[in-house]
Amino acid sequence: MRPIPVGAKGSYTLRVTPAHLANQFKDAALPPVFATPMMVTAMENAALNAVRSYLDAGESAVGTAVNIRHLAATPVGHRVTAEAVVTKVDGRRIEFNVTARDEIEEIGNGTHERMIVDLPRLHQRLSVKARS
Repeated sequence: MRPIPVGAKGSYTLRVTPAHLANQFKDAALPPVFATPMMVTAMENAALNAVRSYLDAGESAVGTAVNIRHLAATPVGHRVTAEAVVTKVDGRRIEFNVTARDEIEEIGNGTHERMIVDLPRLHQRLSVKARS
């Protein structure tokens, strides 16, 4: 891993489809709005994009903590853009401020944490766990 600077930024954009809606993704009793887990996914992707260029071959950065607020509803067809900014790097642990917006307003914000992992080592541990 190359040094990751505080302030590194990443983004991720998606168009809200019916599959992203709470009443499709989670429960039919919910309204037809962008589901919170899908917003978290967009925020996590933005965070990964913020550090992707600093990762060496065989490395990735997996999510380890999420603390967000979903502030506003977004209907199908709208574009959601999540942004992440690195706020702290402590060895392999990286902290981010994350936000998400649709075309009208901020729809969510919070913090996120990712950990740099060695993929061959992770695959080895998963293989052992799968045999248990």
